[in-house]
Amino acid sequence: MNKNLLLFLLIVCLSPALRAQQFISSTLLGTKTQNQLTTVFNLPFIQYGVTYYRITYTTTNLQGQLDTVSGLLVAPNNNLKVFPRLVYQHGTAGSKLGVPSFNVNNDGEGQIGWLFAGLGYVALLPDYLGLGVSDGFHPYVHAASEASVAVDMLRASQTFMEQNGMSTNDQLFVTGYSQGGHAAMALHREIQANLGGEFTVTASAPMSGPYSISGVMRDLILNDGIYYYPAYIPNTALSYQTAYGNIFNQLTDVFKPAYAGMIGDYYDNTINLGQLNDQLIAALITNEGASTPIKMLQPALIQELTNNPSHPINVALADNDVYNWTPQAPTRLFYCTADDQVPFMNSIVARDTIMANGSPDFAILDVNPAANHGECVTPALTNTIFFFAGFQQIGTVATSTPLESGNLELLPNPAQQSFRIKELPGAGELTIIDYGGKTHVATKLDSAGKAIDVSALPNGIYLVRYTAKGNVWQEKLVVQH
Repeated sequence: MNKNLLLFLLIVCLSPALRAQQFISSTLLGTKTQNQLTTVFNLPFIQYGVTYYRITYTTTNLQGQLDTVSGLLVAPNNNLKVFPRLVYQHGTAGSKLGVPSFNVNNDGEGQIGWLFAGLGYVALLPDYLGLGVSDGFHPYVHAASEASVAVDMLRASQTFMEQNGMSTNDQLFVTGYSQGGHAAMALHREIQANLGGEFTVTASAPMSGPYSISGVMRDLILNDGIYYYPAYIPNTALSYQTAYGNIFNQLTDVFKPAYAGMIGDYYDNTINLGQLNDQLIAALITNEGASTPIKMLQPALIQELTNNPSHPINVALADNDVYNWTPQAPTRLFYCTADDQVPFMNSIVARDTIMANGSPDFAILDVNPAANHGECVTPALTNTIFFFAGFQQIGTVATSTPLESGNLELLPNPAQQSFRIKELPGAGELTIIDYGGKTHVATKLDSAGKAIDVSALPNGIYLVRYTAKGNVWQEKLVVQH
């Protein structure tokens, strides 16, 4: 081969400007102090103030072309420490700008990034394709793009952090709620399957997600029950038409004319998802007597979906299931049985399949059987915080030696009546906090041998935090009488 040609090819292959992923820009959105976050979340164990940014970066869109996308990055205000990274995948967005990096200051879901950064993570919240600054229609519950956009944000954030003196270790936590639960599962699966040389998931906690798109969610569509979130159905159909191109030729191939017009208005961005949902409910009640979404669909299509597993819609649904694999990292699914939007059977199906596949550290937990989808957020997040706390490590820039979490050795653990700390890192203050954020014990210690009485605590899992010399250590404690 000609040497000049070889040199040209090497330059093309190695040039950062031609890679699929590239950091573009950052915009400072604001800061919050530790006290402000403690007030916002009413939690006693927030440890850091935070600074948050919208970052933009390139990724590959559904057509294989470069697209500029956005996301929210929230970092603890301490550049002398080395923090783990955490990806939070957000729930269904009602509009193009109803995403973390654009609604964080308006009580939006992006504030979950504040929470995790205040707990000592560099939090990354991708906006997804077709949302935020990204072009085109958002590929809703499309597993491949949910994963790829998050992976590219991980890469882009590294450039940003290096430019701003921030340090992270190799730990990576993955979580998300609702659609974000689906997206979190997709991301974890993609990293484990294809990116093990670049990233390793430390622990993941998808929450209340539609993991079984072709099973549980399809059954929800094809039964004649009342469902007050009918807009999710056309949102999914439009998404998969965008991703695969073979779902329909025109909207009336899928939806009856009485509903196709308003769905087209949503696709054209004339109305948002909430407005579409309201219009569909009103039309269904007027036309059918109740909000029964199956009545939106063409009868011939219902027959095809019921009887033909090879129909393009059935194939697309199955392509976006995210439960039939074997997580190797510790994984928990948190859900609520009374969920009125995402049926809890998604978590049951995932549990049965993943455990049958032989996952080494996997479990699910109903965090509040009586909670609906909106009410489930707080207990699911609380359980996620405590689950991750057992693995989280924070070091210093000078030594990268873990200073926080995992260093406390509690004996015995589980504890029945009392426990002690094996090696006390200096005189300090110990607190024991439950999953609801309530402090049950607060005491000063100067001796490792002192017994801490937990006989009055109900059985459960608690977070033990020890503060000394300006540093914080923490560990989970199981109380079992």
